[in-house]
Amino acid sequence: MEKKILAKVGEKEISNLDVQSAIQGLDPYQAQQFQTEEGQKYVLDDLINQELLYMYAKDNKIDQDEEFRNEMKRVEENVLKQYVINKILTSVKLTEEEKRAFFEAQKQNFSKPETASAKHILVDTEEKANDILGKINTGEVSFEDAAKEHSSCPSKDAGGDLGSFGRGQMVPEFEEAVFNMNKGEVSQPVKTQFGYHLIKLEDRKESILPEYDEVAEEVGKTLLYQKQGEVYQQKLNEVKNTLPNAVEYMSN
Repeated sequence: MEKKILAKVGEKEISNLDVQSAIQGLDPYQAQQFQTEEGQKYVLDDLINQELLYMYAKDNKIDQDEEFRNEMKRVEENVLKQYVINKILTSVKLTEEEKRAFFEAQKQNFSKPETASAKHILVDTEEKANDILGKINTGEVSFEDAAKEHSSCPSKDAGGDLGSFGRGQMVPEFEEAVFNMNKGEVSQPVKTQFGYHLIKLEDRKESILPEYDEVAEEVGKTLLYQKQGEVYQQKLNEVKNTLPNAVEYMSN
């Protein structure tokens, strides 16, 4: 976008780039509202008003007020603390060799977990579950239609479809049944705290150890976070050693 000066307040120039920067600092919903010609004019007027107030403050030496100076001191302290932390963290760099070595040592942690996709029918009694199972096995009704008609689970609207899930996401009895079934199989009634389930296994995928290229970005983020923590703690230890008497804990 070509820079265009829209207004001048004293010696301060306000451009279309300043207006766009102010709009982009808003949340997406507000930013969209201010992208109109009228909205941009409103933002421009607001920037002008801010500059006028700044000029007023300088002309009246408000920046010399003790309260203002104390506030600026607190702001400077906080900004300096964050700046130092960021400087420490951004000093950490990773080589490709480090990332690949980390992946090889931690490969199991990047594995894709075993998953299953299944449908189920949930009813109150074992007798009702067996009755529905009999009708499914004889072909009198499909599993999906039986789910829509009889299941008490909200998944009934999707024919009992639960989607894909991994171990630890379902109650133990349900999980044990699912991960010991064959694709396309319909289970006997499985009792859980919620009632009796008939389960149809749609698919099951075994745990897979990925290739490095498949998880390179995740590996980099994980290792970087780990190294940053180590470097940060190392720097703190160095600082504490150079300022051994700086901290004094006060008793309650």
